[in-house]
Amino acid sequence: QVHVVESGGGSVQAGDSLRLSCAASGRTFNNYAMGWFRRAPGKEREFVGCIGRVASRRYYTESVKGRFTISRDNAKNTVYLQMDSLKPEDTAVYYCAAADKWAMGCATRPTEYDYWGQGTQVTVSS
Repeated sequence: QVHVVESGGGSVQAGDSLRLSCAASGRTFNNYAMGWFRRAPGKEREFVGCIGRVASRRYYTESVKGRFTISRDNAKNTVYLQMDSLKPEDTAVYYCAAADKWAMGCATRPTEYDYWGQGTQVTVSS
């Protein structure tokens, strides 16, 4: 079992940056692929990005490419979501998720992940 906790959310202006953190405890962190998802008010949960056990395996949804960057620090059992050039449409609750199903990659579907955090609110005003 892995327990994940997100932090770093807040309220910012359009164009600002935020860095979300996801701290994991439990089993060996470096065995897990990590995903970031978000849910905006009135919308379905959507994939933001993910990072595999192999950190070079990273994928992003099209709307955040070039603005968001996922990284991981296995020594700290933490994965990060660096969000730059934030837009009002990035406003959502952001969730971190973990799964140990893949040797190197990660998945875009939320149903593929087994462990989820409680989420952290990001609000971007124009």
